[in-house]
Amino acid sequence: MAGPSICWSTFRTGIGDRSPLFAAIAAAHDVRTALYPGSYVDLAPSTAFPHTTYVDTDDHAARYFADEPLVRSELAERTTYAQHPRVDFVHADYTTDLPIEDGSFDLLISLFAGLVSDACRRYLRPGGLLLANSSHGDASVVALDSSWQLVAAVQTSAGGFELTDVGLRAYLRPKPGRAKTAEEIRRRGTGVAYTQSAFAYLFRLVG
Repeated sequence: MAGPSICWSTFRTGIGDRSPLFAAIAAAHDVRTALYPGSYVDLAPSTAFPHTTYVDTDDHAARYFADEPLVRSELAERTTYAQHPRVDFVHADYTTDLPIEDGSFDLLISLFAGLVSDACRRYLRPGGLLLANSSHGDASVVALDSSWQLVAAVQTSAGGFELTDVGLRAYLRPKPGRAKTAEEIRRRGTGVAYTQSAFAYLFRLVG
């Protein structure tokens, strides 16, 4: 099999290193297992969480995660926990039934990959967390669902990322004339414009 055309170290030069984001979540919440649909080759969650399962349809991603020595080398001396990292990859469309047991994960990650929460909330344990942004409307759909409770907003800073649980009522308030129903958000695939926005939002599954 030919080697991957791209790896995490080159990928993150384009998008930035999200490792500090996941480190901040790990520091604030008891997250041991994470599910990352639409991950491509973004290995950053594995620096903070001992067991992460990645899901993507992309063949480049499949080749990358199949190269276990490369994945191990990219994580070497970058993890923040003691145990050996467990990295799993599912080469599939996350909207289909995945070979994953329901209620298996502490954290579901939805970043720029569509309406992950609709398709994958079943894999999140009760009381588990969802990290979502407004790309494709996922955070906006979740904000309208009483099953989810906003517990933190994620802001970018000079040091990377910062989680805040202060003043959360100011977030996820649509600008005048910009409110949408969940059905409209899903149909259009775009989020809502808010009076105060964040890079992403952390929700807890409460229902």
